[in-house]
Amino acid sequence: MKRLLPDNALYMTDGGLETTLIFHEGIDLPYFAAFDLLKDEAGTEYLRAYYRRYAEIARRFRLGLVLESPTWRANRDWAEKLGYDRAALAEANRKGVALMHEIRSMYASPLTPMLVSGNIGPRGDGYRVDKRMTAEQARDYHAEQIATFADCGVDLVSVFTMNYVEEAIGVALAAREAGVPAVISFTLETDGRLPSGATLKQAIEETDAASGGYPAHYMINCAHPTHFDFVLEPGAPWMERIRGLRANASRRSHAQLDEATDLDAGNPDELGGEYRLLKPLLPKLAVVGGCCGTDHRHVASICAALAPRAEAMPRAA
Repeated sequence: MKRLLPDNALYMTDGGLETTLIFHEGIDLPYFAAFDLLKDEAGTEYLRAYYRRYAEIARRFRLGLVLESPTWRANRDWAEKLGYDRAALAEANRKGVALMHEIRSMYASPLTPMLVSGNIGPRGDGYRVDKRMTAEQARDYHAEQIATFADCGVDLVSVFTMNYVEEAIGVALAAREAGVPAVISFTLETDGRLPSGATLKQAIEETDAASGGYPAHYMINCAHPTHFDFVLEPGAPWMERIRGLRANASRRSHAQLDEATDLDAGNPDELGGEYRLLKPLLPKLAVVGGCCGTDHRHVASICAALAPRAEAMPRAA
């Protein structure tokens, strides 16, 4: 395990990239594949503007920023649906990381340090346990994308919306073999369990046991705070491993979100307040952002709730 962040660190990250592009920008995004926008300059500019907005929030609050590349769907199975071969997919992943390096070069400072993360998504559906793999199969599957990220000089790789343990273990093993730090983020249902039925405690402990504790830390994403606050056990050893949170503003279940034709953006200020209430339950919390339905307003509210005295710099025009 390589420690990425000191105990007193607070970094922010972005919100719901894909839902922002679809519902706020009106962009057609088949399979939620934001990486497909990197194929031309017009699409890349949408992404550049999106990330610059978050970099400006980080600068305003004088917080660190984890720049997650727009590559959540940029693995082989999803890319094939869009007509990408392996060479084109590798190039898309490289472009995604290059854009993050570009944003960092423009905005990073001693007060606003930035980490570039190669963002990984599940092989199958994030909400349902399909295409289930063994840990070894998952390692082999995700190794291709992770190797590309490692060659691009990422600071870490982060896998989001893990819904069963074996795939998370596979990502950790592939990252260990590539020599790049890894962050594992699990998604939870309204009962506080992974879609597979495993508890969050089981998922973290089993992934650590199978990978020699390789993940730098763990996160929770794509769940509303009320879906999991009751399973947290402050003071328990496994809780020390949770350092990141990217919650939904919506209280809808995964099934309801999957069937929805509208965007439930919730209330940004309410979500910020919910993060404030969660902070004592997550004493090691170091990375905060949003997931489905959230945008820059939600993330700014979260930052204001957790670092209210940091907003000393003027807002960007």
